[in-house]
Amino acid sequence: MEIQLIVFLVLGFFILTTALFTVKQQTAVILQRLGKFHSIRKAGLHFKIPVIDQVAGRISLKIQQLDVPVETKTKDDVFVRIQVSVQYRINKDSIYEAFYELQNPTEQITSYVFDVVRAEVPKMTLDDVFIRKDDIAHAILRELDEAMNDYGYSIVKALVTDIDPAHEVKIAMNHINAAERKKAAAQFEGDAERIRIVAKAKAEAESKRLQGQGIADQRREIAKGIEDSVESLNKVGIGSQEASALIVVTQHYDTLQAIGEQTRSTLILLPNSPSSAADMLTTMTSSFIAAQEFGEDMKKPVPLANGNKN
Repeated sequence: MEIQLIVFLVLGFFILTTALFTVKQQTAVILQRLGKFHSIRKAGLHFKIPVIDQVAGRISLKIQQLDVPVETKTKDDVFVRIQVSVQYRINKDSIYEAFYELQNPTEQITSYVFDVVRAEVPKMTLDDVFIRKDDIAHAILRELDEAMNDYGYSIVKALVTDIDPAHEVKIAMNHINAAERKKAAAQFEGDAERIRIVAKAKAEAESKRLQGQGIADQRREIAKGIEDSVESLNKVGIGSQEASALIVVTQHYDTLQAIGEQTRSTLILLPNSPSSAADMLTTMTSSFIAAQEFGEDMKKPVPLANGNKN
């Protein structure tokens, strides 16, 4: 009796361990009966007939990622290594096809990635590969989605995650970039220098304009002062010519005095006799008289050939 009980317990334990099985979340189990497909079991606790039923395989329904490195040549004969990441999943309604149709789905996806990349990249230059990497990814996604959908696989995303040219090419690209930046910097410096020169020229022109205006105003005031002085001397009986000469001589000696007041100035006086001042006054007076007569002659009307006057 005890032996039968032991046999019964052992048989019961064997049935429990071989007949019951669990399936995890986001996982599907392919169940075969006598070597033939029987059913698909999803998450939960399930029963199978020991020995007769067998678990043929477990398939993950999660999104999976496959990284595919591809080396190819661009249109401008540059060898480049491209890293492509393909994210895919098995359709819940196509588990049978995904398990039985393809022997190795990752190799199938890899082959399609190689085919698309080596068909698209040779049409582009190296710069275009960097700029249009999204176009390459879209081409891979489109090709894979059409090819793998019949086998129960859905392509979620295709990404070009890395573009790695040869080491010598990268060095050359860095040199080109550095040269372009130096060229731009030199151009900016030239523009800045030109702006400084133009601004300096404008400032100097404005300064000279204001300086000329100041000199003109100064001379105008001096002339007005001389005119006032002449009028004052005329009132005390001194003629205009003598008054003008006197003012000139006075200004001459005022200038000499102003120069002599400077501590570090050098004043050179030419040899002269006591009559030099009188001679200078006579010369200036004669000059003023000649200038006045010339001015009066210029004011006279010019007779025409027929005797009429203007």
